[in-house]
Amino acid sequence: MAEHDSTEDFNALNQAQIDQFRGFSGKRFSLEEWNVINQAQIDQFRANHGTVVEGLFKGAPMLLLTTHGARSGKAHVTPLTYTRNGDQYVVLASKLGAPEHPAWYHNLVANPVATVEVGPECFQARASVVKGSERDSLFDAHATIMPNFAEYQRNTTRIIPVVILDRIS
Repeated sequence: MAEHDSTEDFNALNQAQIDQFRGFSGKRFSLEEWNVINQAQIDQFRANHGTVVEGLFKGAPMLLLTTHGARSGKAHVTPLTYTRNGDQYVVLASKLGAPEHPAWYHNLVANPVATVEVGPECFQARASVVKGSERDSLFDAHATIMPNFAEYQRNTTRIIPVVILDRIS
């Protein structure tokens, strides 16, 4: 198993963390609120060598994903929880169950090469959206570890996309 594999015990969230995520399910944030929340998580992640010690992502397996705007080409950094599927990082475009996909997802569809920061590592990755039974299997594995994602799916009519990030050699 890979060091950060989704089957590892340390990736499992405790009940307090699950409850914290559930409290945000379906919540709508303004762009300014999202920016403040995300920047706090990004700053913590970088200050603590890939660990978040307080806030929304406290104790959860987290990575920073740098995408380039689909229209602007501008770099955008987004904190995301992840699971592993072998060497692949798996992220879900949930946006807390909002009716629309998050901007980072649209950016990856337009520009699939991104930068991933996880722990002390930083590397280039190629993103691909998985569909069908593979999507369902990876989504279920993610939601088993972080049940809030199943709730996000229940709270929206869209199918939450599953994205795999493959390290570029």
